[in-house]
Amino acid sequence: MKSNRLTVNLAGLKLANPTMLASGILGYSAETLEGIVAGGAGAVITKSVGLKPRAGYANPTVVQVDCGLINAMGLPNPGIDEFVKEIRQAKKVLNVPLVVSVYGFSEEEYAAVSKKAADTGADALELNVSCPHVKETGSEIGQKPETLSKVIKKVKAAVDKPVFVKLSPNVTSIADIAEAAAKAGADALTAINTVKAMAIDPETSMPILGNKLGGLSGSAIKPIAVRCVYDIYERVKVPIIGCGGIANWRDAVEFFLAGASAVQIGTAIATKGSSVFRAVSRGIDAYLKRKGFKNVGEIVGLSHRC
Repeated sequence: MKSNRLTVNLAGLKLANPTMLASGILGYSAETLEGIVAGGAGAVITKSVGLKPRAGYANPTVVQVDCGLINAMGLPNPGIDEFVKEIRQAKKVLNVPLVVSVYGFSEEEYAAVSKKAADTGADALELNVSCPHVKETGSEIGQKPETLSKVIKKVKAAVDKPVFVKLSPNVTSIADIAEAAAKAGADALTAINTVKAMAIDPETSMPILGNKLGGLSGSAIKPIAVRCVYDIYERVKVPIIGCGGIANWRDAVEFFLAGASAVQIGTAIATKGSSVFRAVSRGIDAYLKRKGFKNVGEIVGLSHRC
């Protein structure tokens, strides 16, 4: 939907509304991304792509629990050299910003993949430094401020597009990590990735996931994510993208009040379909109108001033 109240400028990207497809959900083909945009998303983030193809983990890779989903996909992807074909096709059919999620096992790999994605047409990059279930990448980088800073600086030197950094909640102080990322040059911060979790089958006594450990997403992590956004907003000035358990407009507004400038939606698509983006946007617009606010920006961080 189009409404002046909903438009957002996110680190130079212009969004018609503040909802974005979260990375890890339906993001490996131009066709599926096009379907998400048709559902009302203001921007889309691809699944994470690396320098080389990766098969991911053996099944089962996803388990449904009462409060959400636990997944351990293992970052399966075709590799950036193959994925650039989808980036080119997506740029032809999408009328919203395309953000490519990138992972690597070294700062050089992050930079190389980011450069190829940017040169192919990505409007921004989101660095996945927070995957909780793949060794030597993801959260193992995002938990170390010095290592994270080196990765961000290397990527920033390689591309001239906005660089988002997706942070992990599996740390002692996410505000400290956010501050390190901001000082290194991050243009925006996404908070949060999934929470480290697992599920065990009482009948077999065995962990259900093939990888044993995975990442919890869905409604259970929303209060954690809101707290993380609140803490980060108190510490840094760069835009924050809220992510974690958003399923309706009230969830989104809660993130804005905590300090987010935009929100990402992922797990809710499984139950509500791609139309969840349009429904959330309409609810946000109605809330802003009812409260007398001219745009989303007027409520960003409002809870800090109460």
